[in-house]
Amino acid sequence: MIKNNTKIILLKVLIHLGALLPLVNLYFLAFNDQLGADPVETVVHFTGIGALNLLLITLCVSPLANIAKQGYLLQTRRVLGLYAYTYAVFHLLNFLAFEVQFDGTLFLSEVIKRPYITIGMFGFLLLTALAITSINKLKRKMGKSWQRLHNTSYVIILLVTVHFYWSVKSELISPGFYFLMAIALLLYRYKKIKGLIIKRFG
Repeated sequence: MIKNNTKIILLKVLIHLGALLPLVNLYFLAFNDQLGADPVETVVHFTGIGALNLLLITLCVSPLANIAKQGYLLQTRRVLGLYAYTYAVFHLLNFLAFEVQFDGTLFLSEVIKRPYITIGMFGFLLLTALAITSINKLKRKMGKSWQRLHNTSYVIILLVTVHFYWSVKSELISPGFYFLMAIALLLYRYKKIKGLIIKRFG
């Protein structure tokens, strides 16, 4: 029997490889002009959908751990969440570099004028707060408020799926699928979310 500590190490190695290698390959192909007719769209889309995929996988960990009765799986949530944030950072950087050429004024006007960018930036700022407070020292200092902050992951997944849906101009099957996945994962947490809402507003 493989010990849980060994399983965690192996899982984290797989997560590192599964998250890093596609990102490295993406930019290798980009720098070698092998991303087709619209490399900018490819890079922006790949990093955005990668962030969404990793957010969904992160939210899948708790249900999977509960159903399979494998509590050690919960120890992979932080690394998955941080990779989701890493992809989100690259997604934003790609937009800043290729779409607005790091023009701060133009970027702010885009955030204000385009609802899908507005909602995307709101989700990114919340995700940034989660990434920063994932540090153990900050987690201990924050106490119970840490959990309250990290419960915003449920809001973030909705913001990101809506951002994806609004950003797509024609094909809506993929955004719809992601939205249904997000709703299913939130419904699994129905009692917890209901309790949070009652505690907050009731």
